[in-house]
Amino acid sequence: MIHPRTLRVGYDQTISVVCVVGSELNVNLNRSAPPSSRFFSVKCTPSVQYSIGPSPQKTYHFSPIPLNGNSVLLIRMSHASQHENDSKLSVWYYGVSKEVLGRAVLHLTAVEISLDVDADRDGVVEKNNANKASWKWGPNGHGAILLVNCDSEWTWRKKPDREQENVSKVSDLKDMSVMVLRTRGPAKLPEGYKLTMHISQGDAESVRVFRPRTSETKNNTLPGKHFYKYFVKDYPLVLSSEVLSQEVPYLGEAAEMNFYVEGLKFLDKDFSGLIRVNLSLLEPISPGLPETPIFTDTVVFRVAPWIMTPNTLRPVEVFVCSTSDNNQFLKSMRNLVIMSGYKLKICHEFVNRGDRWMQDELEFGYIDSPHHRFPVVLDSPRDGELLDFPYDELLGPDFGYVTRVAQKKDVSSLDSFGNLEVSPPVTVNGKHYPLGRIIIGVAFPTATKGRNMTKVVQDFLWAQKVQEPIALFSDWLYVGHVDEFMTFVPAPDRKGFRLLLASPDAGYKLFRGLHNVGHGQAKLFEGLGHEEPITVDEILNDEGLQAENNYVQSCIDWNRDVLKRELGLDDEDIIDLPILFKLVVEDKTEYKAVAYYPDMVNMIVLGKNLGIPKPFGPKVNGHCALEAEMCYLMEGLGLSCTFIDDFASYHQLLGEVHCGSNVRREAFDFKWWNLEM
Repeated sequence: MIHPRTLRVGYDQTISVVCVVGSELNVNLNRSAPPSSRFFSVKCTPSVQYSIGPSPQKTYHFSPIPLNGNSVLLIRMSHASQHENDSKLSVWYYGVSKEVLGRAVLHLTAVEISLDVDADRDGVVEKNNANKASWKWGPNGHGAILLVNCDSEWTWRKKPDREQENVSKVSDLKDMSVMVLRTRGPAKLPEGYKLTMHISQGDAESVRVFRPRTSETKNNTLPGKHFYKYFVKDYPLVLSSEVLSQEVPYLGEAAEMNFYVEGLKFLDKDFSGLIRVNLSLLEPISPGLPETPIFTDTVVFRVAPWIMTPNTLRPVEVFVCSTSDNNQFLKSMRNLVIMSGYKLKICHEFVNRGDRWMQDELEFGYIDSPHHRFPVVLDSPRDGELLDFPYDELLGPDFGYVTRVAQKKDVSSLDSFGNLEVSPPVTVNGKHYPLGRIIIGVAFPTATKGRNMTKVVQDFLWAQKVQEPIALFSDWLYVGHVDEFMTFVPAPDRKGFRLLLASPDAGYKLFRGLHNVGHGQAKLFEGLGHEEPITVDEILNDEGLQAENNYVQSCIDWNRDVLKRELGLDDEDIIDLPILFKLVVEDKTEYKAVAYYPDMVNMIVLGKNLGIPKPFGPKVNGHCALEAEMCYLMEGLGLSCTFIDDFASYHQLLGEVHCGSNVRREAFDFKWWNLEM
């Protein structure tokens, strides 16, 4: 990329000029000429290249050229100087009879200066990439990537690294993007010239830049891993919200210096994610006056989005709470996790303080770049008794933390993250979503009042761009979470998954079938001492319950249509699960739905193993008919069903297995920056 620069010269003067290789000096010859000049000629040393504009003109060494009103001398330097003023160019001016009227002499010093980043996203900082100052999405795109430095190198009295005043450990550098200042030229710049790095006021809240006190090795790699444990004080802050511009060293000759760029803010409604860092060469004008920029190089970073992980990705670790009344549930979960081959993390009661709803407090995701990737937990604004768990127990080295703070009056049950899910990858009307789409529950669009996920969380989710959200209607539920009526499971065919939906219609169809073959007296809840058993026929004869489930089915059908449209699904991609609901009164005025028996769709998905709430349905020939139907539907997909008794410890408290657990999963193989946007 050519950087043009206007240069003023005067006849009968000798001036010293610094020229950056790759830039072009433009001299208006008419402005610089003595009065009555009609011709000019140019002479230079071999390292200087020049031409005459605006249209190219043939020139002959020292042959006078007619001087026009728009004659421009274009000067370039082909390589860096070894010494100050080691190149020369002179312009001779002539009168009508070609007599010499004056001469302007330039002593030139050429320097190579480039501010470089990993613009081609291969993990290596290449030199002077032509696209380093812009961003383009897609596999053939360009532009450097910046991580929000939201993990913590400390495990005691910790806080996210972005809130630390300095680089406290060398290991922190791997979370930052390397930016390289490359120079070539004389051992030092001419007197008064300086290099300055600077950012705009608008970007200053989103980025910080550090540098080593001395030049690092020239291979642009971080110090070896054996240094990571040490504390360091040798990475001073260069740019921040308090320092928008600072002089940086010119190292001279052929040199490189690594700078480390740290993201401070996630994408949000007021932040698009693009950040520009500039490097300028300043020229002195006169003692006591400010220097002026004569060359600026710019690089662009895009902050990496926070990305959610769907049920189809491989689990890494399962999280559950231990409470005084969930020992049986915990034992079943431990057996399932061990059988599935994953790690189990138990949050004990002295930490959870009786709050068992692990799903509601947090959502696992990750951030990714060509040079580094790590998980990041999104902390819900619900702030139950588990509120300290994400920060105190998860934040640490290579484990980030982010939250969005809302006013308490704005926070409702819909801000719990059982109301936040993400689909597997889908293609919709030819548009591919390789990272899936976020799903949230809100109030019905025509409702004049109702609960909604708070605006600060919705703004955050929409701003990430790479998993475009879908809003479903969930306020018809007493708790109000999308995981009460839907989930995704992996499948070996079609789109690689199935959408599971709770379906009262499927429940009534199953119960009518039992009635028709003589099992109408089979009982639900049999053997549960704390729940009154009820027969299949009693359920079928309860017209009020039937009406309530007709309403619930209409709410689910509305969401079904949205999901089919927004995820590009056919009916063959959806499985209806036999689940009934009942309505309860909320605030003495409104009816909201809760599961009639344990809600089987509210499951945990661990690869091919499913942990499903035990429904305590009617038994036929010694087997639960609801469990049998669930096994039939899932085993056709190669999935294994384990039924977990959560009746007393979760179901009666209006939650189920999924509500009481959480799963950290591996990241997508697909790189978000390769999205076609």
